[in-house]
Amino acid sequence: MTIGKRTKKAREGVDREKLYPLAEAVKMVKERAKAKFDETVEIAINLGVDPRHADQMVRGVVTLPNGTGRTLRVGVFARGAKADEAKAAGADVVGAEDLVEKVQGGTIDFDRCIATPDMMPLVGRLGKVLGPRGMMPNPKIGTVTMDVTAAVKGAKGGSVEFRVEKAGIVQAGIGKASFSEEKLVENVKALTDAVAKAKPAGSKGTYIQRVAVSSTMGPGVKVEPGSILG
Repeated sequence: MTIGKRTKKAREGVDREKLYPLAEAVKMVKERAKAKFDETVEIAINLGVDPRHADQMVRGVVTLPNGTGRTLRVGVFARGAKADEAKAAGADVVGAEDLVEKVQGGTIDFDRCIATPDMMPLVGRLGKVLGPRGMMPNPKIGTVTMDVTAAVKGAKGGSVEFRVEKAGIVQAGIGKASFSEEKLVENVKALTDAVAKAKPAGSKGTYIQRVAVSSTMGPGVKVEPGSILG
């Protein structure tokens, strides 16, 4: 495969076999984020788990100290006073049966989904639509709750949901290339700390095995795991 000039230049100076300290890796990613838009800085964490087993599933939510740099559209399934509360907290889309019908019809005008517990029998019908997108409300990550104000403000303020994929990898955006190195490092540590605390009982051996950071258009830079957890 032919490598473009920009990609080739971005890869210069990155040793693909070397593990870099976190601060150095973040600096390298920022220096190579040369696209015409503000690239997202992403992290990929290889875990020593087999998510096919229920006792090795890893998922959770963490509020990044410096936000994500991305404005999320938040949808809330609620009725009455809780619907009013969601609107006041800044939710973009609020509804009950009408919103369920809309989503079933294929219109999803939100990136994060929250529901009050009484709405779950209705929202449960949307499993085939929201499930594959990783948007199904879940009490374990705080998206099925009566405290819709906190949930909406958390989603708007930089909370990130993480979930291990089939290959045992957790991937997430941890900020923008325009963020300072310090802010990106703080966000990485907050996310990896949350992932470490979510270690399942069924995980044996080394839990956090490999870590890499990259920007949307840039090369991946391998990170020394000890520099993140230390």
